[in-house]
Amino acid sequence: MAAIRKQQAESVWSGANVLYLLIAFRVCNALLIRTFFQPDEYFQSLEPAWDIAFGPSSGAWITWEWRQRLRSSLHPFLFAAVYRVTALIADALHLEAVTRAELLLAAPKLLQAGFAATTDYFSWKLATKAYGKDSRASSAALFLTVFSPWQWFCSTRTLSNSLETTLTTIALWLWPLRNDPKQPGSNATSLRMALALAAVATVLRPTNAIIWIVMVVYTAAPGKDINTTRALWTLAVEFREAVISGVSIVATSLVADRLYYGDWTFPPLRFIHFNVVQSLAVFYGRNRPDYYLTEGLPLLLTTTLPFAIWGCWSAFSNKGYSSDCQKVTRPLAISVFVFVTIMSLIGHKEVRFIYPLLPGLLVLASGPLSQFFSPLLLPRRAMKKILLLIFVAINVTLALYISQVHQRGVIDVVHHLRHEHELKQSSNTTVMFMMPCHSTPWRSHLVYPSIDARALTCEPPLDIPIEARSSYLDEADQFYEDPIIWMRKHMEDLDSLSKRQSTTAIDIHQDKAQWPEYLVFFEQLEPIMMEYLAKTEYRQCWRGFNTHWHDDWRRQGDVMVWRLGECV
Repeated sequence: MAAIRKQQAESVWSGANVLYLLIAFRVCNALLIRTFFQPDEYFQSLEPAWDIAFGPSSGAWITWEWRQRLRSSLHPFLFAAVYRVTALIADALHLEAVTRAELLLAAPKLLQAGFAATTDYFSWKLATKAYGKDSRASSAALFLTVFSPWQWFCSTRTLSNSLETTLTTIALWLWPLRNDPKQPGSNATSLRMALALAAVATVLRPTNAIIWIVMVVYTAAPGKDINTTRALWTLAVEFREAVISGVSIVATSLVADRLYYGDWTFPPLRFIHFNVVQSLAVFYGRNRPDYYLTEGLPLLLTTTLPFAIWGCWSAFSNKGYSSDCQKVTRPLAISVFVFVTIMSLIGHKEVRFIYPLLPGLLVLASGPLSQFFSPLLLPRRAMKKILLLIFVAINVTLALYISQVHQRGVIDVVHHLRHEHELKQSSNTTVMFMMPCHSTPWRSHLVYPSIDARALTCEPPLDIPIEARSSYLDEADQFYEDPIIWMRKHMEDLDSLSKRQSTTAIDIHQDKAQWPEYLVFFEQLEPIMMEYLAKTEYRQCWRGFNTHWHDDWRRQGDVMVWRLGECV
């Protein structure tokens, strides 16, 4: 009977079944996200994808990075294909505009859910490669990735960092970290596949190359079981496969970028030139050198951090792991150390920049976690049962708060405007977002080209010498320095607003812009708007909770929508 139960359990937890469950889980995850994280989720993927799929007249916002050719078009092309297929299906089924809009909103989320589930699945597979197929540690890795607040919050978002993490995880599983002919990465085919995926990840995010330099050096380095001759041969094989894979991916990238930009260009080099040589990245913020150690890794790992530190220490100290296990865990630990060290030298830092390290860190943490909470889901000691319950409760609470509550108003407002436009059945709706730049999604959520919207911009000082950049103010900075002066200078006189005819065409994009139908701003701006627009017919028609706190004073409070005239 025991053998039968074991066989049934193995069939339930087969690779295919685990993948199906993870896909279902991440689809729910993707569709339940209600909050804002980073503008790049929209402006570095969905906006150019919308432009590719529906053309320049569709109203997509193409930011300066795309105009300067700093980004690879491979990522947006994925979502552009999804948009086109979805639109074709909607047209073929003669769906109503409202239903079509909802499908276009959901389609990229479903694709990203597939990528997120793949990350989870290959994190588990990488753990089985390290600890063994039926080990408690590999089950612990699956447990950690499912209950990771960061994975819930970020993995289903359409960030290039999320796809980079997926590609990195699969490539690490394929990489020849063990000299076992039954293991992935033991032959040239799997090595070539690993290098191809690594090349794509590097094209998307050039800093990903750091991980693979570590892997190549570690794999080829002479050791106790690898002599110098064999190490040189390994290095030669890796170099050969890297050339084959690299040339193929770079050629594909060049063709894709030629189609998108209209000229031959190589965005990774331009990205490095602008962000490193010209130091333009620091325009968007500069952080302390210890940021990733004191903030980045704790945010990435939350309650898993102590076990990840324990796992890294074990990987370096030869304690607790077999030699085969350390062939997987040690290079993962080295790549974490090197990657964090190099990224700490760059002025502009964000947690998502080290996101590709998370699967490896979860694998490193899974060994200590399975030892500490043994057996994993039902530890023998009461205190450990309580600690495991607290571990899960903290992670679930964090995941729900950051995905359902924190910064949800900036998402809700674009849904509100879209629904207002649908209810009015108007040919045109004009909106001015008087908020810091990129505070909300854009065409991927507004959908309709007939929603004519404008927002404050934050173009970096591309043509200004370094010594003059300290005094540079973008449009959003100029606005918040004194909103009333900005409105007097850049918006039409309020007397003209009172004389406007209902049939007058409104131009919100000219320098002396006409006042739009809708104004959108944060609550902290409300007293100023009430003072300046007191004698107009603008009135509050919608107010949505955004967040309990924010580190940017300009984004504090609820999100407000004022409409010119009666509310719908």
